[in-house]
Amino acid sequence: MIRLQQILTPERSLVNVQGGSKKRVLEHIAELVAKDQPGLSADTIFDSLIARERLGSTGFGNGIAIPHCRIAGASEPMSMVLHLSDAIDFDALDGAPVDLLFVLLVPEEATDEHLELLSQVAGLLDKPAIRQQLRDADSNQALYQTIVDLQQAA
Repeated sequence: MIRLQQILTPERSLVNVQGGSKKRVLEHIAELVAKDQPGLSADTIFDSLIARERLGSTGFGNGIAIPHCRIAGASEPMSMVLHLSDAIDFDALDGAPVDLLFVLLVPEEATDEHLELLSQVAGLLDKPAIRQQLRDADSNQALYQTIVDLQQAA
């Protein structure tokens, strides 16, 4: 079983990210992933994220969104976490603006891994105290370490 801490890096754990809009955040995510994953284009990543959003918002509630999709050409799962400087409208199920985003990108054929990772993230973010710990992280490293510590405690 893949654990979230295996596919998240300190470089993909970002605080004080400028949001602006749902579209702009997804574009930013696509650009960051493309820089980190040679062979994947920002356009392909963005198009895949937008296609998934069209099926229904990945706004989970409580200020959380979990943008996720399968990516053609991806060789392994990867994750990213962003704490936005200002919450944005993400069409969340509860209508609340979103300031924490957990991104999951998996290879096109990785159905079981995709579902397992989504389950891990949703379970982690279901607890108000954990959401607050993530929001309180004041640096990229602190955000990453909070997730690692939480995963190890689970």
